[in-house]
Amino acid sequence: MIKKKTVLDEAAIMRGLTRIAHEIVERNKGGENLVLIGIKTRGFPLAKRLQERINQIENTLVPTSEIDITYYRDDLKEKNKSDYVPTLDIDITNKKVILVDDVLYTGRTVRAAMDAVMDISRPAQVQLAVLIDRGHRELPIRADYVAKNIPTSETEEIVVKLSEQDAKDEVSIYDNNK
Repeated sequence: MIKKKTVLDEAAIMRGLTRIAHEIVERNKGGENLVLIGIKTRGFPLAKRLQERINQIENTLVPTSEIDITYYRDDLKEKNKSDYVPTLDIDITNKKVILVDDVLYTGRTVRAAMDAVMDISRPAQVQLAVLIDRGHRELPIRADYVAKNIPTSETEEIVVKLSEQDAKDEVSIYDNNK
């Protein structure tokens, strides 16, 4: 892969997450009855950052957890979902669940996350917050909150780096054309 350009630096990521936090608070009339669930791997650090920003805005600590959707993915051949029961360390029953992920692409990861959430409990509502929406949907899924829309070609890849895992914050476009 060849790096074409960096589209978001640390400051731009912070601004985008701050904007999303304000939109979440506005749309939900505060931070009460909300939970943030980060989709493993980079969704969770983003959810924690949103939690911090909502706390700064509303002085409310929104419960946050991480969900592993591996066994719910439809593109993995070897899996036995019957042996896997998803868990969260927070109660989501009758709560407004905001799923958080780094990149929205085909929609399949989000569909898997929604299936996992529904197997755990019955939330009052499910919303979606993403750092990047790159288009190319295969399922009728759209994000409620988006930090940045980045139209891409099929040969391009969005690479999100977060300091929690990658030692720096950056979103870049890479050319995956062989």
